[in-house]
Amino acid sequence: MMRLQGKDLSVSLGGRAILDGLEFRLQAGEMLGLIGPNGAGKTTLLRLLAGLVEKQRGELEIDGEAAASVPLQERARRIAYLAQSGDAQWPLSVERIIALGRLPHLGNWQQPGELDEKLIRQVMRQTDVMAFRERAVNTLSGGERARVLLARALVTEPRVLLADEPVAALDLAHQLEVMALLRNYCAEGGAVVVVLHDLRLAAHYCHRLQLIHDGRTLADGTAQQVLSPDNLKQAFGIRLREDGGTLEQAFELPWELYLGPSPLDP
Repeated sequence: MMRLQGKDLSVSLGGRAILDGLEFRLQAGEMLGLIGPNGAGKTTLLRLLAGLVEKQRGELEIDGEAAASVPLQERARRIAYLAQSGDAQWPLSVERIIALGRLPHLGNWQQPGELDEKLIRQVMRQTDVMAFRERAVNTLSGGERARVLLARALVTEPRVLLADEPVAALDLAHQLEVMALLRNYCAEGGAVVVVLHDLRLAAHYCHRLQLIHDGRTLADGTAQQVLSPDNLKQAFGIRLREDGGTLEQAFELPWELYLGPSPLDP
């Protein structure tokens, strides 16, 4: 069973400590929401897990093996990274951009085969980009482009998907669709680490939340455990209104009419 684990993770950038002794764990089938204020270290943690920044201290393991010892192509098969406000630098068609996600599974100069093409079409339908699959990606809106880049990450078939604010540019309906898609990915055996600023979405969809503050873990557990008044006050400087009802009501999504029951409901 896939497992990603970090101990005493510390990263400094520009002479400033971004992560300071942070602990991390993730297993197959789990959707972990990273929450916290701006500058807390959430994106740096994702980039560390993706192998894009170096740690100054600590241990990071993939399936019990030191991450640094895993060959780059194998790591690219296991872990996909969807950057915040990601962009595509070439005026390629949407379909060709998404097909690039299959590169870790292909040999040098090998073209995608029939099974690859079938997977690409399936993911394009799931992410609702089929209607503009022939358009150049640089002609898309920010929300359309965000869904294309998510599709490119998904066609890699990673065991772990690292997604940095994947719904930030999306309208409400597509936010819900993407969160449900990520949740389903976990139900099929994958694992997702997602950075979110919308605490309602985080509470509604994630199995577990990790609240990061000043490069350390302030709280780790269920939404009910993490989103406590004390934690919210310490991390964000906010407090729940005394007449705001229960904590569960404060973070409940009032969209069951078309969303259906919360995926966290028994």
